[in-house]
Amino acid sequence: MILLLDTQLLLWAASEPHRLSPAAQDKLLDPDNTPWFSAASIWEVTIKAGLGHSDFRVDPFLLRRGLIDNGYQELPITSRHALGVHHLPSIHRDPFDRLLLAQAESEGMLLLTTDATVARYPAPVLLV
Repeated sequence: MILLLDTQLLLWAASEPHRLSPAAQDKLLDPDNTPWFSAASIWEVTIKAGLGHSDFRVDPFLLRRGLIDNGYQELPITSRHALGVHHLPSIHRDPFDRLLLAQAESEGMLLLTTDATVARYPAPVLLV
């Protein structure tokens, strides 16, 4: 299964794996699953780290390098992904999460999230 991780899960997987739920750990450790990260998550980390958000104290360059070095695949943002946001209901207003949902849907990936609001979407999403 192809897994797209939301930004919070990426940060935990990279620097605080003890915060991952057992369900998230099971998905990530399953050799039949391939973990992916979106350029949108790196963009989000870059913006929020630059704004001084306390939960985004990470060097986005090191984060990206570490993810790639640990077998994660990178998903670029395309115009098809951006257009996919158009049909999403207004359940969640965060543009990064909405883009991740559209990417997962258009690419046939399962989005893993820690956000219960994101998990309410009728998209391929799993709350872990």
